[in-house]
Amino acid sequence: MRFAFRGFGLNALGGLALLTLTLLTLAGGLVAQTTVLQCGSLIDVEALAVRGEHTVVVEGDRIVSVTEGIAAGDPDSRVIDLRDHVCMPGLIDLHVHLSSEQSPNRTVERFTLEPADYAFRSVRNAEETLMAGFTTVRDLGNVVGRALRDAIDQGRVPGPRIFQAGQIASTGGHLDPTNGWRTDLMPDADPAEGILNSPEEAAEAVRQRYKEGADLIKIAATGGVLSLAPNGDGPQFTEEEIRAIVETANDYGYHVAAHAHGAEGIKRAIRAGVRTIEHGSLMDAEGMELMKEYGTFLVPTISAGRYVAEQAEVEGFYPELIAVKAAAIGPMIMGTTIRAYQAGVKIAFGTDAGVPPHGTNGQEFELMVEGGIPALEAIQSATLTAAMVLDREEEFGTIEVGKLADIVAVPGDPRTDISVMRRVEFVMKEGVVYRFP
Repeated sequence: MRFAFRGFGLNALGGLALLTLTLLTLAGGLVAQTTVLQCGSLIDVEALAVRGEHTVVVEGDRIVSVTEGIAAGDPDSRVIDLRDHVCMPGLIDLHVHLSSEQSPNRTVERFTLEPADYAFRSVRNAEETLMAGFTTVRDLGNVVGRALRDAIDQGRVPGPRIFQAGQIASTGGHLDPTNGWRTDLMPDADPAEGILNSPEEAAEAVRQRYKEGADLIKIAATGGVLSLAPNGDGPQFTEEEIRAIVETANDYGYHVAAHAHGAEGIKRAIRAGVRTIEHGSLMDAEGMELMKEYGTFLVPTISAGRYVAEQAEVEGFYPELIAVKAAAIGPMIMGTTIRAYQAGVKIAFGTDAGVPPHGTNGQEFELMVEGGIPALEAIQSATLTAAMVLDREEEFGTIEVGKLADIVAVPGDPRTDISVMRRVEFVMKEGVVYRFP
């Protein structure tokens, strides 16, 4: 039996197509048989090259062959014609917030929305992320993160594979959820709630995140832009505190992602052993050298910096305290990222989606290229490099035999038109087709 799926995409039938596809998938109709992808060209993200016509054969959730040229497949195969498309590995966004949405009501919503409200938002945002071609994400802050991750893993809702972070901050730090509250509403600082104020409290905070089912740890090494606190870049942990977090996290097989804007906080986090620096807006040359020395990855989130800077100019969109920081720090991320790239720092892809709208993750590619990063290196940062950050490069991040069948396709060559990365037309995750041209 052959299926071409031409003219029958989600853009045409929307939720009905997805519902039909999901029901067939759950019934085994689209997974059990062999799937043959006929690719017009294929991006080799390891060699940074675009290869000619290729045929990729998928059985179950795995890639079983990758061959040059176009093969028809056997009569019982499901054949998907992508000869007008460029195929590449499923994309990875290392910094998203699937339950968050930026709006002028965001501060008030912290007191008015129920967890169920966030859950419904998360489901929609997860689907939009997957349809944009992102088959894997690190969610670095989500009210219902573990539940969403598990629902997707169980096939209950469509979405990307999620690595969910447990958050840790200092009292009044960027991730302290009570910033801006009345004094009588503020609870005491508590490691069980992710608030610590000494190296001795690090183990309790990390172990609680383990108990809650986190996949990694996120810390606020410096102030932040969107928190209701005046300082956006000052260090908020001592180096000893970060080191204690990292050492305990390592015991549980966790890596640590460090939100960090300011130069001093960035350097403390690198020396203490974090895996990634998120944003890195005000990183100096010494920080870049330390990143190379320690092998730390930069996840720059250029699109978030651009977005908050633009919204800071919209009267009333942010409280004045946030608007001032957004206008000052947001525009810095682009230049710092390019200097870091030129200095040889390892760049891994992340957008901070939930700051910019979900589903627009592909804009980050355009901003990276705008700054001078070659298109194929930008794509590598969202595939192989991002998989390396997650220690999952043996499972996904390239199109190779034996790896999970996470494959997407775009209607053009990103080397000559990087905007095609915002127009993903085919999405396969673990052998299941979610979007097709």
